[in-house]
Amino acid sequence: MDADRLVRGINLNTEIANAMKAAQDKVQYDTRAKRVLAQKNILAHILVKTVDEFAGMKPKDVVAYIEGEPVVGTVPTEHGLTNIEKFDEKGKRVVGLNTESAEVNEGLVRFDIIFYVRMKNGISKIIVNIEAQKDEPTEYKIMNRAIFYVSRLISSQKERDFINMNYDDIRQVFSIWICMNMECNSLSHIHLTKDDKLEVYDWKGNIALLNIVLIGITNDIPKRVEKYELHRLIGTLFSNELNIQEKLDIIEQEYNIPVNKEFREDVNIMCNLSTGIEERAAEKAAEKAIEETNEKFIMRMYKKGYTLEQIVDVVEMNIEVVKEIINKN
Repeated sequence: MDADRLVRGINLNTEIANAMKAAQDKVQYDTRAKRVLAQKNILAHILVKTVDEFAGMKPKDVVAYIEGEPVVGTVPTEHGLTNIEKFDEKGKRVVGLNTESAEVNEGLVRFDIIFYVRMKNGISKIIVNIEAQKDEPTEYKIMNRAIFYVSRLISSQKERDFINMNYDDIRQVFSIWICMNMECNSLSHIHLTKDDKLEVYDWKGNIALLNIVLIGITNDIPKRVEKYELHRLIGTLFSNELNIQEKLDIIEQEYNIPVNKEFREDVNIMCNLSTGIEERAAEKAAEKAIEETNEKFIMRMYKKGYTLEQIVDVVEMNIEVVKEIINKN
């Protein structure tokens, strides 16, 4: 019995170690994926296809309108935590996106990527948030979450982008959601509309403040045609079918995106992690299939009247494990 407990303990520790490794790989993959998406040349392609202001422009010309460096995975969505308030050396109040609470507030939900974009008039700015999903979530409706995020992008501007009652200073916001493993390549723009129920009245204000964009990407990389340019780019970046060099060739040659050492490293690590995650998933599926087959075989023998000792002798498994299977079923 002590030996059995020891074996079970070793197996449990191995399972825990494997689960921790899988979780770590997933976190690293997600981090690298966000970093790849946050490259300004990639963001510029997304903006050209989703923000009317930049429609028809060359992505390389849009890069200059992206201000500063995009903030990746550190800005909390929670009320009161999206902004950070501090004072400069002269005592002047400074408010910005909160990138300092990541260590203190572990477990918070954070925006994947968030950045400011200057409009072509050189004065106005918009706030853009990009969220990457491995597939369409099943535990909640994705549009509901997108509405929450775009609402936070608006409300968090108070005392940062506008103060007191200066609501006309609210910046236009875009929350762009990229969902992989979808059935079809799609692109939807959700925004406010005005329906007049009685006489038409021209209410003052900017109805275009809130914008949600949902982008669906299939596993099959689409052909090189204009309407699928963005989907082909994103599909290439996250494809499990292409190797690192094939991805970089498409990115460089078709999209004229310069590939520096950092970008190459991120894509390379992302590919390796993806392969490891897939292999472990396949191994886990195979193990589960074997376990289910063994359970069915054991239960068939048990129902036909075989003794516990006979079953153990045939299946060559630990007697305690066989007992557990029979009790469970």
